[in-house]
Amino acid sequence: GQRDEEEAHHSLETFTFYLSEPLSKERVEAFSDGVYAIVATLLILDICEDNVPDPREVKEKFHGSLLEALSEYGPNYLAYFGSFVTIGLLWFVHHSLFLYVTKATRLMGLLNILSLAFIGGLPLAYQLTSEFAEKSHNEIEAIQVSCVITFFASIFQFAIWTTALLHERETLHPFARYGGKEHAFMFAKLALYPCVSLGAFFLTCLLSEFSTAIFHVMQIVIPFAFLALRIFVRISLAVIKSVVSFSRRKVVLLEEEEACLSPTETLS
Repeated sequence: GQRDEEEAHHSLETFTFYLSEPLSKERVEAFSDGVYAIVATLLILDICEDNVPDPREVKEKFHGSLLEALSEYGPNYLAYFGSFVTIGLLWFVHHSLFLYVTKATRLMGLLNILSLAFIGGLPLAYQLTSEFAEKSHNEIEAIQVSCVITFFASIFQFAIWTTALLHERETLHPFARYGGKEHAFMFAKLALYPCVSLGAFFLTCLLSEFSTAIFHVMQIVIPFAFLALRIFVRISLAVIKSVVSFSRRKVVLLEEEEACLSPTETLS
């Protein structure tokens, strides 16, 4: 009886509510990939449902020209590709993040679920932005809602990275820790979407007439910004290393010169 009580007491102690306790990294990644796949599928189903021209309409209205019929749905297709690219890049950032995470915690899992909750709202953002062709009165509000969804989906990914840095020896690969080779690039990559979506939100408030152009430019520019980030970070790190190495050489040369001087010359 005493042994059973000790085993029961030990089993109760292992079940705690500490957010820093480990969580299965593989299950977090599998659940996240499933959500991303479902969201991408919903986007494909949305674009295929109401944005395919009817054969009779193509024949009567557009004189049998399929390209002219498809051009009428151009803004809808642009909104679809922009939303799909956003999902793809957020998945890429998520993949890069957990590539350097060696052990997940419960807090990281909670933040990951919050990020996935807003990523699940991207099909809603597509349905709102696809109304651009109709020039509805809620055009600005639709763009701002899309920016807010993108911002929160990406800011929670940044929060996962910040949480991992608090316990970097247990949770992060050495390459991604403070001072690691990929630390600066990972920080810039995770901060890109929150900064751009927040900037687009405020620009649409100030320049409401150009809100549509601002939103689509944001969606087009970000993929190229990821490529530019890698180049910019590498150039910056190379410049910093050269400056540090130059200053060290200067210090070493001064120490060698002082070592070669006699005591009286050193005092003078």
